[in-house]
Amino acid sequence: MSENDQKTVLLVDDVPANITVLNSALKEKYRTKIATNGEKALQIAARQPQPDLILLDIMMPGMDGFEVCERLKADPETRDIPVIFLSGKNTSGDRSRGLALGATDFLEKPIDVDMVCIWITEHLKSIKA
Repeated sequence: MSENDQKTVLLVDDVPANITVLNSALKEKYRTKIATNGEKALQIAARQPQPDLILLDIMMPGMDGFEVCERLKADPETRDIPVIFLSGKNTSGDRSRGLALGATDFLEKPIDVDMVCIWITEHLKSIKA
């Protein structure tokens, strides 16, 4: 796969260790962009070239992941970017709320890097190069 064919994944998490683990696992196969808060995530998602998929933490200071997802899905420029929540908030209510806001999927922390990579690959298969 050439550099130009690589999909871009935006990692959004306020915990540096989570970003490090995910970035290390994904950087061989995908281009990665990183945001450590919701406001920065929205700025990056709106910029060209846009990410092909967003991995989004829920519990962050300031704007939480639910609000980020809601704002992404309300904006015609970013609403079609798939969002996968990665969260330690794993009650059925959190899962339902995330999916109702338009998220594609909801994966639980602690992060299972292999599962995250599988889910990203599966979700990106449906996106045209």
